Amino acid sequence: MSNPKFQDVAHCIASLPDDERIVTEYLRQLIVEHIPNCTEKLSYNVPYYHLNKSICFLWPGSVIWGNKRMYDGVRMGFTKGHLIQNDVNYFKQGKRKYMSMRDFKTVADIDIDLVKMYLFKAIEIDEKLATKALKKK
Repeated sequence: MSNPKFQDVAHCIASLPDDERIVTEYLRQLIVEHIPNCTEKLSYNVPYYHLNKSICFLWPGSVIWGNKRMYDGVRMGFTKGHLIQNDVNYFKQGKRKYMSMRDFKTVADIDIDLVKMYLFKAIEIDEKLATKALKKK
């Protein structure tokens, strides 16, 4: 896949190969169901989900970063992953300072309960950080 500049999230998803589109749509539905007030927008040419701040993203492997494809499947990541208590280590931080991520090649790879748990924890963190920022003002 070349690296076109997408108009919106729907255009991005429609452009994906079938295997990535299916996984992206599935994860997108989980996010929107469990973060119903989130704002969905393109950042870095992929879907990002926000409440007060950025919470998570979906990065299909065919949407190239730089000049090469970095992985297969769809990467789901949490922008404040370093703050999520990670006893299960389902989403991994690796050498990254803030984000935690996991790659999914098929819908069967997705542990729905763990993804939901991370989403709920990410929402809690977003709310706490927003409350803290308001108290500073």
